[in-house]
Parts: sequence; C-alpha cells; structure tokens
Amino acid sequence: MKKDGINLTETVETISGFIAAAAKTAPKAKGVDNLVMKIFTAGEISALADKMEETGKDTPRPQTFMRDADSIRKSSAVLVIGTLSKALGLDCSFCSRVSCAKAEKDSVPCAYNFTDLGIAIGSAVSKAADFRMDNRIMYTVGYTVKKHKMMGKNVQMALGVPFSASGKNPFFDR
Repeated sequence: MKKDGINLTETVETISGFIAAAAKTAPKAKGVDNLVMKIFTAGEISALADKMEETGKDTPRPQTFMRDADSIRKSSAVLVIGTLSKALGLDCSFCSRVSCAKAEKDSVPCAYNFTDLGIAIGSAVSKAADFRMDNRIMYTVGYTVKKHKMMGKNVQMALGVPFSASGKNPFFDR
C-alpha cells in the first residue's frame, strides 16, 4: 500500500522486525528463552486469516475468529509470539505440581513460560507504541497458529499482534 509516495506495507514489515527484537530481548525467568516468533507479512496474511476463519468454526466463539480474521486482513504484518512446552527445572510448584518432572508427566505447562510470553507481548506492543504503529493483541491468531502447528509442534501457547499504519486504526472499531 503506497500512500503519499511511501510504501507503508514495507515500512510496517521493517518496523515489525524491531518490535520482534524488543520482544526477544525482554526479561525471561532464569534467563531461559523458550519463546519462538514469526512475522507473517503481506503474502501470508490472507492465508492466516483463512485459517483463522476455518479454526473458528470449531470453537464456541466463531464470530470472534471471523471478526479478528477480518481485522488482520487490514494489517501489513502480524507478529506471533509463542512459548515452548519446556519446564525450567525450578521445582517451584508454581504450576501446582510438586516438581517439574511431575508437571511434564501430567502435561502441565510451566507457569514461567506463560509469564515470559506476557512480558514479551508487553515489550512488543510497547515498542509498537513507540513507533505509533496501530496494533492489538489477539488470542485468536495465536490459537490458530498453535492449532495448525504453524510455528512447530512444541508451541504450547501463542498470541498474535497485527500491525497497521493507516489513517484510522483498523483494530479499534471492530
């Protein structure tokens, strides 16, 4: 999308890389990086939106997936951040199990991985705000990416953040 001689799609894609870097360098429990990231760009966004609509049909809230798919079709890039299912070996019982080994045996996720995901998402949207980039955190994007293993089979949870640079935020009036 060119506006006033500026390729805004290319600009958003470039800035998305800076935003991903901010998320990657966010603090992590025990200094262990269990995060994975992917930036969906212009050529991939339509396919991602189609997958979201398909995924939504099998959920109790299909209208949410449809609405969010429509929103990301209006974006120039979508950053997805996920966390792997790896325990940190702290045996802290934060996950409600007595040890990391017991949690892994019971397929209970490490609570710190989810905390790290939240901190990384916060860093990402904070950096997006620094660039005045329109954005919105969407669980529907992350759910779709996880369900269809679009970032690998070991991603336990993911969240997506679409980005846009337009005259009106496409993620506000939904």
